[in-house]
Amino acid sequence: MLTKSQIATFRRRGCLAVEDVVPQDLRDAVEDEYATVLRKFAQAQGIAWRGGFLPTLRAVHEAGVDWFQHLDITLPGDRIAADTPFHYGPAVHALLTAPALVEIAAQIVGPEVTSNPIQHLRIKPPAVTVAEGAPAHITHTLWHQDRAVARADADDTKMVTIWVAMTDATPENGCMVALPLDPDQDMLPHCPLEQTSIPPELLDEARALPLPVRAGGIVLLDPMIPHAARDNVTDGFRWSFDLRYQRTGQPTGRAHFPAFPVRGAPAPDWKTQRDAWRAARADAAARAHIPLHRWDSTSPHCA
Repeated sequence: MLTKSQIATFRRRGCLAVEDVVPQDLRDAVEDEYATVLRKFAQAQGIAWRGGFLPTLRAVHEAGVDWFQHLDITLPGDRIAADTPFHYGPAVHALLTAPALVEIAAQIVGPEVTSNPIQHLRIKPPAVTVAEGAPAHITHTLWHQDRAVARADADDTKMVTIWVAMTDATPENGCMVALPLDPDQDMLPHCPLEQTSIPPELLDEARALPLPVRAGGIVLLDPMIPHAARDNVTDGFRWSFDLRYQRTGQPTGRAHFPAFPVRGAPAPDWKTQRDAWRAARADAAARAHIPLHRWDSTSPHCA
């Protein structure tokens, strides 16, 4: 739970790093689950197991294999096919429904909380190993507001992002950076650059606040705060999850993806939620693509 002082700081700045939130046993369960998924995936690529999840992922990555979507916990923003991969298992579900995270979310959005489907695995390899055109989720993250990368129906939804560190996040390996909220913070224009992001001329990056946190800690982000993540300039991998929670009953900004209650109503079991994602995938594959973002090249400041 957050203290009154922490809540006040979050309300004022729009961001807050909190240490020691996700227990080691849950993080171990998530890593064990991903090790099982990756072992099978690596074997299919002819890559031997290297004794653990991150060492094997390094081997897969350095072999030039496109691995991200096979491990992500949601469907992608581009065209979805009937066999587009994703991963949703019991340990991932346990993380999304972890009481420590849910109770903190309730302190921000209110007592009835829903797991919003705009969420991702985040694993950033060393920048020198990332090829041009790699998925945005494994390279630096450009400046954006979370409100802006949801669709406009969720503009009034009470929401909070909880970024969960699975490994230590430091300035060297690309921890989150944020621009503290202005008192009258507006939504800034975003443009379809290499990622949907705020044009650099609209930001004063000299004000950027780094948000390092140790494994098991979290970073809370208001949906209006501009934030980014730098390149990982170390030799190791930085691993996290980007989760989002909202007030139940309000629009999610992804109506075609499945949300579910985590507080105030019974949460589904993990298989039910996995099957909801499978049904969303089948539906998306059978109809016209729904763009996830509202911005295009005709938007203000994008010419």
